[in-house]
Amino acid sequence: MFPLERQAVISFLSGTVHRIAADHLVILTYGVGRRVNVTPDTLSGTRHGADIELVTTLVVREDSMTLFGFGTEDENHTFEVLLSISGIGPRLAMAILSVMGPGELAAAISNQDANALTRVPGIGKKGASRIILELENKLPKLAPSEQGPQLSFGGVNQQVVDALVGLGWKEAQAADVVQEVVNDLGQNAGTSVLLKAALKVLGARK
Repeated sequence: MFPLERQAVISFLSGTVHRIAADHLVILTYGVGRRVNVTPDTLSGTRHGADIELVTTLVVREDSMTLFGFGTEDENHTFEVLLSISGIGPRLAMAILSVMGPGELAAAISNQDANALTRVPGIGKKGASRIILELENKLPKLAPSEQGPQLSFGGVNQQVVDALVGLGWKEAQAADVVQEVVNDLGQNAGTSVLLKAALKVLGARK
């Protein structure tokens, strides 16, 4: 068997939720249904027929090509870092992210908290200690407060976020404000309406 390989062939996926299963979604994009393995948090945060955007990693093996999707860049990055550790495959990496998010994992690594990792099925005290040792210098930028901006809302919202980032605001700040104005104006508000409202909010907070 060839060694496991990760490629950026599909690094982002946007479409409509066609089916929700126990551990994956089928996302419809241009008439093609793509199976994407996701965490329980992602499953619980969507519904059939909803628009969804995921950051993805394609895991290629000799006999399979499996797509894994995440709502944030941090989750996807952490998944790829976990795969770089000997003995951790996609299934165990997903189990870790299902029990603890990137921030909680980073805190466990920083605090040398092996007990936190033993909550993950399949990880004992010895394995947890090894993971902590290997991850010490691989997740330097992650912290509990640094959860990446959610990418799971609809395309119009993301367009507004992108526009705000282009105007100089940080993506996390832009995403928070867009969600705030969407809550006020409703999901059917257009791009220009949302952008004007977001700029008004951001301007008032300077």
